[in-house]
Amino acid sequence: MTRSRDLLLTALAPAIWGSTYIVTTEALPDGYPLTLAVLRALPAGLLLVALTRSLPPRRWLGRIFLLGGFNFAVFWSLLFVAAYRLPGGVAATLGAMQPLMVLGLARAALGTGVRPVAVLAAGAGVLGVALLVLGPSAALDPVGIAAGLGGALSMAAGTVFSRKWQPPVSALTFTGWQLSAGGLLLLPAALLAEPALPPLEAGHIAGLTWLGLIGAALTYWLWFRGVARIEPAAVSMLGLMSPVTAVVLGWIWLGQSLSPLQTIGAGVVLASVWLGQVVAR
Repeated sequence: MTRSRDLLLTALAPAIWGSTYIVTTEALPDGYPLTLAVLRALPAGLLLVALTRSLPPRRWLGRIFLLGGFNFAVFWSLLFVAAYRLPGGVAATLGAMQPLMVLGLARAALGTGVRPVAVLAAGAGVLGVALLVLGPSAALDPVGIAAGLGGALSMAAGTVFSRKWQPPVSALTFTGWQLSAGGLLLLPAALLAEPALPPLEAGHIAGLTWLGLIGAALTYWLWFRGVARIEPAAVSMLGLMSPVTAVVLGWIWLGQSLSPLQTIGAGVVLASVWLGQVVAR
């Protein structure tokens, strides 16, 4: 029962991340991706640091900033590049390569064995996401593809090394440290690359509050808690819930169409996630 609860709580994180697209497009100003990423990560991280009243020891600073870079600064930056240069379906499919990357990185960094069925489950997840989100307008831009793969690799490295480097603190404290480090790393790039934000309206503030408190502080606490308790390969498979949630929210909230092929794709994704957990168990 404990493992089932851990899986459900961890899966809740990527399910909520699936709301990021609709919140960003419907409730936030367009054209400020890095600035919005800073406002999502840094206030949430500093709030958790204030609540836990704990700063990382000096010997942990290098690892914390490296993890903050992998999980937030590098990952979110490359994700925005891929989103701008590729159709959303192509970017999401490249992101679905993350479980396959985690298998290889976990083998190298943690000595975890790679089972053929786990590779099959991860490959099926990529296929399911492709069926779910790819459309006839899919285009291949080399820079966008490199950014999409780089972002998936960054998040995969963050997942594996968050498991390898576990400080003797709570998951909430660990989350606050990483969010703060990621926000601080993003801050110079946002200040140099983007103009100042326009005056924020009530809807903008509500969207940022959702992305910061729920989409960052809560969900990454659940995610890092799961990383500490569940095998990295099994955790990474749960990340495939994000595009499923995004498509379902688009269908319900924005009235977007949901084709039979997309329904099949969603079913394949859910089956691959289930198979990944069976293999890990």
